[in-house]
Amino acid sequence: MADRGCSGEAAAAGASPAPVPGLNPTLGWRERLRAGLAGTGASVWFVAGLGLLYALRIPLRLCENLAAVTVFLNSLTPKFYVALTGTSSLISGLIFVFEWWYFHKHGTSFIEQVSVSHLQPLMGGTESSISEPGSPSRNRESETSRQNLSVMQKAWRERNPPARIKAAYQALELNNDCATAYVLLAEEEATTIVDAEKLFKQALKAGETIYRQSQQCQHQSPQHEAQLRRDTNVLVYIKRRLAMCARKLGRIREAVKIMRDLMKEFPPLTMLNIHENLLESLLELQAYADVQAVLAKYDDISLPKSAAICYTAALLKTRTVSEKFSPETASRRGLSTAEINAVEAIHRAVEFNPHVPKYLLEMKSLILPPEHILKRGDSEAIAYAFFHLQHWKRIEGALNLLQCTWEGTFRMIPHPLEKGHLFYPYPSCTEMADRELLPTFHHVSVYPKKELPLFIHFTAGFCSSTAMIAILTHQFPEIMGIFAKAVSLCHPGWSVVVRSQLTAASASCIQQSSCFSPPST
Repeated sequence: MADRGCSGEAAAAGASPAPVPGLNPTLGWRERLRAGLAGTGASVWFVAGLGLLYALRIPLRLCENLAAVTVFLNSLTPKFYVALTGTSSLISGLIFVFEWWYFHKHGTSFIEQVSVSHLQPLMGGTESSISEPGSPSRNRESETSRQNLSVMQKAWRERNPPARIKAAYQALELNNDCATAYVLLAEEEATTIVDAEKLFKQALKAGETIYRQSQQCQHQSPQHEAQLRRDTNVLVYIKRRLAMCARKLGRIREAVKIMRDLMKEFPPLTMLNIHENLLESLLELQAYADVQAVLAKYDDISLPKSAAICYTAALLKTRTVSEKFSPETASRRGLSTAEINAVEAIHRAVEFNPHVPKYLLEMKSLILPPEHILKRGDSEAIAYAFFHLQHWKRIEGALNLLQCTWEGTFRMIPHPLEKGHLFYPYPSCTEMADRELLPTFHHVSVYPKKELPLFIHFTAGFCSSTAMIAILTHQFPEIMGIFAKAVSLCHPGWSVVVRSQLTAASASCIQQSSCFSPPST
């Protein structure tokens, strides 16, 4: 990513307009081609070309040539198409190998780089296509913006951190107001939160300037509209990171103010989940009424859920009853209405992400959360427990109520991978994705499998053994008789059981033989 904005309009207004842009002698052939194609006379030239082609159809013998081409194509054999397919596949493979090698070495695509650097300006895809062609200042700024964009694209795609940092400094040399370069340095080079906050403040200053310029130019072309959306996302990201820096440095009220202002200024950007950071900061302030107000707005059926929303809602309902909750008392007198609501909220949260209680109850060791998380997965559970465990411990009895009730969720959902209760069925692909997100030494948590009762196992084993004895008795009656006598002699106590099973097996065999035997004459 790179930061660029539209140039000042005063310089463009001061330049004297050329009478005919396509005939301006100061322009190069690229500018002349763009101006000619973008002008109103493009359709006239197209119609004139078609008329000229129609007028010259007889001297050029177009009909005869077209017939010859048709005959040639009809005379081609299947071998030609096989050879053509093989040749194209070979060329495609060579291009793929070259692209892989170039991307592995330089961190960017060769085809994309050529398209952005050469083809896109020719086709009018940059902001220079809507600027005054004869303005040197706009041309210089456009060239700087393209170089800056190319450098930051390479920086974000580099896999080596030192190479990313070096590319960010190169972008700052081209443009000192490159906000994304400061963001990269804050996340890659800063060693403390204080240093990161300083870099983010520099990024904020540059990002606000570019954002104001993009607002002024947003109606000039679709490219400027896309640029405004991009600059908006960059500005929101920077402010959110500043809020998180303030939260880590203990300035919680300042962080809450930044998040509230962001949510008020950019309400459509709910996918950035700023409200989840706000919930955690409000819980740290113990402002439970404000937490409930945020949940009332974002814990809606039409909005996507998360572990932070579901478990925070459960925590607020648990807070009203956890202090006086006792399993013995509840089993003796039953649950009150408030306790039923708290238990249902816990079941709802556990159904959404069943891995969180093990970390909250410290049944599994907690590790640092990964850079990316997967909704309803083990990675999301680790991230939630890492930041919210202290809030559960602060409320007396909350973890005790969670420990007593969370496993009851699995009795409500006998087949969680096929049918859910309040949410969609639990996705079975989360385990594989979490293994890629989490470190190898961590034991990835999977959805708890429901164990069958012992009675079912005993019944299945008894029926299987009876059926096996019956089959063996039917096939080998003499051997089974000897085996039964030997068992009865060695273990007199077993003789009764063996005789009963053999009697039942013999009876079934006699019945089957009588059914299949031919009738007597």
